[in-house]
Amino acid sequence: MDYESFFEQQLALLRDEGRYRVFADLERKAGAFPAATRYVGETAHPVTVWCSNDYLGMGQHQGVRDAMHEAIDRCGAGSGGTRNISGTNHDHVLLERELADLHGKESALLFTSGYVSNWAALSTLASRLPNCAVLSDASNHASMIEGIRHSRAECRVFAHNDPEDLARKLADIAPERPKLVAFESVYSMDGDIAPIAELCDVAETYGAMTYLDEVHAVGLYGPRGGGIAEREGLMHRLTVIEGTLGKAFGVMGGYIASSAALCDFVRSFASGFIFTTALPPAIAAGARASVKHLKVSQVERLRHRDRVAKVRARLQAIGIPMLDNPSHIIPVMVRDAKKCKMISDWLLDNHGIYVQPINYPTVAKGTERLRFTPTPLHTDEDIDRLVHALSDIWSQCALARTAAAA
Repeated sequence: MDYESFFEQQLALLRDEGRYRVFADLERKAGAFPAATRYVGETAHPVTVWCSNDYLGMGQHQGVRDAMHEAIDRCGAGSGGTRNISGTNHDHVLLERELADLHGKESALLFTSGYVSNWAALSTLASRLPNCAVLSDASNHASMIEGIRHSRAECRVFAHNDPEDLARKLADIAPERPKLVAFESVYSMDGDIAPIAELCDVAETYGAMTYLDEVHAVGLYGPRGGGIAEREGLMHRLTVIEGTLGKAFGVMGGYIASSAALCDFVRSFASGFIFTTALPPAIAAGARASVKHLKVSQVERLRHRDRVAKVRARLQAIGIPMLDNPSHIIPVMVRDAKKCKMISDWLLDNHGIYVQPINYPTVAKGTERLRFTPTPLHTDEDIDRLVHALSDIWSQCALARTAAAA
């Protein structure tokens, strides 16, 4: 087989379909987010970032940066290895205590990313609970799907955010079997929110554990940033709450929070935890500083809501089609992969507006979109530039507008 030709042919297909991903070469500006510098060859251009998952700009927060600098000066750069051999640092222990407290749980366990925490925890629980059946929401993230698949446990997919379908599927499983219901709170591409209470009602009726992915909600929702479950007073009803440190907390890493026994069980059996180098102490220290700050500060969350509402209202006023949702995510629907890529490129090249196209397989074909994530640090002037530029390119592409157009 001509391997190189095969690789080139597959990449050519992606380009023909408008789905080939090109990484923008960006350099974030410390203390100046969402401003960044884009490099094209040797040339530098200023850009404004509109699609970062650093939802609150905490990656630029002075307290977070100071904590990381102090930890490097105190501990050095690396962690020293896996947590089991030589890599458990006091900063890891302190951060796990902070996260357990955030979610009202006995314990928490750190991983190197949100993807790894989902993959490792779900695969371990589902594979080691004898004859476990997993009930997975149809819109769950790839990391959850891969973890469940790797476990080789029976998996039944229930209709998205549908407690009645979940009940039907659970009723068909023998009562004595272990059961695990896995779902998210905020779904990152459509921005919709799960009916957590109703799903917990069903799970409790049928004796199932619940596993809630809060990665797009921690830091943003709840009086202390504990997520949608905290906002709705439901954290005590979830068996496992999983989160990330790389989005609203602005740093890196993932975690689960649960009972002491469950966290210890995952710690003891999960290959994704046992055999990987631990997060550097500076990362853990920065994350802890971010979590501690957002437990007591409402400033970032209130400003964030204001910016999201303003962008949504301005786009609605000019008839730009968006998915209606109750979260902070603004999906602008293009529904064409090539036009989605073209609009993204045009905004970047002509207006210094950086927003990545979201195409298949991240979303279904025909639902291609631009996913905007306003932050507390976007100014009114940033919003004006975005609205005017998007209106211009929308007309150039002869794309339909909604009835709300002014």
